[in-house]
This record gives sequence, structure tokens and C-alpha cells, in this order.
Amino acid sequence: MSKDAVDTAQVAAHPQATSQAPADAGDAGYSKGLKHRHVNMIAIGGAIGTGLFLGAGGRLHNAGPALALAYLVCGVFAFFVVRALGELVLYRPSSGSFVSYAREFLGERGAYVAGWMYFLNWSTTGIADITAIALYTHYWSAFTSIPQWVLALVALAVVLAVNLISVKIFGEMEFWFAIVKVATLVAFMLVGIFLLATQHEVGGQTPGLHVITDNGGLFPHGLMPVVLVMQGVIFAYAALELVGVAAGETAEPEKVVPRAVNSIMWRVGLFYVGSVVLLALLLPGSVYSADESPFVTVLSKIGVEGAGDVMNLVVLTAAMSSLNSGLYSTGRILRSMAMAGSAPKFTARMNRSQVPYGGILLTCAVCVLGVGLNFLMPSQAFEIVLNLASLGIISTWVIIMVCHLIFVRRARAGEVARPHFRLPGSPVTEIATIVFLLVCLGMMWNDPDVGRKTLLAIPVIAAMLVAGWYAIRRRAAKAEDQELTELTK
Repeated sequence: MSKDAVDTAQVAAHPQATSQAPADAGDAGYSKGLKHRHVNMIAIGGAIGTGLFLGAGGRLHNAGPALALAYLVCGVFAFFVVRALGELVLYRPSSGSFVSYAREFLGERGAYVAGWMYFLNWSTTGIADITAIALYTHYWSAFTSIPQWVLALVALAVVLAVNLISVKIFGEMEFWFAIVKVATLVAFMLVGIFLLATQHEVGGQTPGLHVITDNGGLFPHGLMPVVLVMQGVIFAYAALELVGVAAGETAEPEKVVPRAVNSIMWRVGLFYVGSVVLLALLLPGSVYSADESPFVTVLSKIGVEGAGDVMNLVVLTAAMSSLNSGLYSTGRILRSMAMAGSAPKFTARMNRSQVPYGGILLTCAVCVLGVGLNFLMPSQAFEIVLNLASLGIISTWVIIMVCHLIFVRRARAGEVARPHFRLPGSPVTEIATIVFLLVCLGMMWNDPDVGRKTLLAIPVIAAMLVAGWYAIRRRAAKAEDQELTELTK
């Protein structure tokens, strides 16, 4: 429902009442079972996933050591996005997150676009995750005879079962998943620093700065490959906005969200930039590949028996965590949309554990299509869905920044009150972020193999969104009228 419509209804019913932000009908029924430590670790886990553990290998091969700069630049803009979302969360916590804010500041059409593009992001990310899980499992010879699509299907079934139990179980699993990921990255960085300090050979050569200078320098293939990997790097940060969704199921978002959001920046610098710099100092970029985690590549070459197996198990866990988070977030987003008439009615259904299972099952259905993609094109499945997911996350982040711009404008007009936790530099920060995201989107045209085909899919996606809106607009209008009636009672 639009903000103006709600304000009109509230004033009609209570002439002395001041304008208040509308409550999202999709927020009702949740258990508020996430604790401070859950949300904090969800924020950490959202910043560490398959984009680093698997995607960094191929990007190091293509872009070289300058990949660290790409992670740094994208990380700064990702921080702006999550900081803007954090401010909106403190203004009005909602499990519908940015879809709920799009409904308030852009109307139901805006919420419809935001929600379905986010669904595109996470459903295709889910495909990328199960593809990653299958690739990781094939690292062990015992599983190489099992088709990739079978492993992908088993992984999806396991995570679905876990996600449907309760939000508390989800939070607990994500907490421990994040602990494993953080502990592993810290351990790897300590090992990398030790290898550098002791000049221990890695893959037959001594690590150090000369590994970079002797193999083409910071930009071994020029600047363009670094620019081209930007959309993939953005995908690596795609789960950061999950903290906004999780805030709707915690009892004290005003305390936990600022702490979680503010810690994201140093985590980006330490985990992403730091680990990529170490990888570049240990081995030439040409040694890494898209088919194997770069951490597994390094550990397999230092002569420590079983090191690669341990790291592979950890990155397998990271992929499971990402898939788990995707099912969680889309379930909540789709329920918010369904309550407003913008998504199928069954996606609003919740089970006895207060889990919106309808939306989770719909996301799983798309992931099953991904299992088919793994069957038909196992070697290309990851890159194809990675680029489609980039379209989804770029559009989602742009919508978040647009909503924040409108929110700040209304705050300056005295219509709403900004919390003390704010995005600095508004409106310059939002505009710069939007421009950066659109430039990254446009640069995909320079990749004729996958990026250009992804951009050509935009008109198709737009046509599907328009057709879908005309199919549901009457239902959405009816849902809005019902909510107005309830407000004016």
C-alpha cells in the first residue's frame, strides 16, 4: 500500500492522529525467535559465501591480483547499501524488508518489481549454490562417478528440510555456519602469513611480492578484465541485505542492527581484500581456476596431507549456508508480497512453526530447474546463473537506494523521522551508488560469452514483469482496499 493512501485513511479515522508509517500485513505471525548473536553472525555469514570461496578462483585467473581492488571498491558501495537499509530497518523493522519499504515509498508496483527481482536473485543464486555444492563434492574421488545433477538435488532436499523446521533452527544453523566460515578464513590467513614470513615453498616456488611482479604485475591482463568481473564481485556481497530481513524476526532490532551493519566494513576489508591479497602473493593468478576453490588450490600445494580435503569440506558448508539463507529470505519476501496481492496466495501460508513454507517451496521449485541445468550444461551452469543473479541483486540494491532517497526527502519535509543511525552523505551517497551499479550492469556488454547474453535477457524479464503485473493488479488493488477498510474501522 502506498504511504499517501494510508495517511489519508488514518487522518479520516483519527483527525488528531499524526501520520505514521504503515504496518506490513506480512509481518504478522512471526515468532521473533532470532537472538542478537544470530543476527550478528547472519551479517557475517552474508558477507562470506560462494562468491569468495568458489568464484574468486576464476576471477583471480582472469583479472589477476587487481581483483583485490575490485572487492574493495564493490565492498564500499555494498556497505552504503546495507547502511541505507539499516536506517530504514530502524525506522520500521519488517520481515518484508526492502519490499515493504518499496511499497511505502514507491507504491505496490515498486514492491512488485523489488520482490520479484529479489526472487530472481535468490532463486538463481540457489542454483549457483547447489552447483557449487556438486562441484565441491566432485573434489573427492569417491563422488566423481555420481552425476553433478544428482548431488545438486540431494543438497537442495537436505537444506529444504532444515529450513522448514523453525526460524530458531535456521538462526542456530546460520550461527554455526558463520562460525565455521570465519574460523576457516582466519586460519587460512594465519597459514598464508606464516608461509610468507617463513618463505615456505608453495607449488614449487617461494611466495612473496615477486609472485605478482614476475607474472604481469597488478593488472596482468589489463584493466578491462578487472572491470568485467565487477558484476561477479557484486554477487559475492549479495547476501548482505539479509540482515534487513532477519531484523523483522528479532525482538530488539534497534540494538542489534547498527552493530551488525557497522561491523560489515572491516569484515569486507579483512576477509575479502585480505584473503585475495594473500592468494595473489602465494601463487600466480594463472594457477587458480573456476573449477576449484582458490583456498583448496593453495592448501593442496603446500604438502600438508588432507589440507585440501578439510578446506573443501568448509567451502561445502559455506555453499549450504548460502542456499539456506536464500530459502529463508525469499520465503519472507514472498509472504509480504502475497499479503498485498503481488505474489501467489499459497506463498503467504505458514506452518505451525511460523515458517512461511509456501514461498520457500516456490524458490525450491526454481532450484529444481537448476538441477536440470546441471544435467544439461554442467560446465556452464554456475556462470549462467551467476550473471542472472547479478541482475537481481543490482536491481534490488538500486531500489533500496531509491527508497532511501525518498525516505530522506520525506524526513526533510517533516513527514517521517530519521533514526540516529543514518547513511552518511545523503543524497550524494545514494546517487553515486546507483550510478556505480548501473555502470557495472552496462559493462557486462563487453563480455560476449555470458554478460552480453545476460543483458539481452533484460527485455524478456521486463516483459514478464509487465505481463505479471497486469495479471495481478486487480488482486493487488483489492488487497489495498481491504487494508484501507481495516485502517478506517
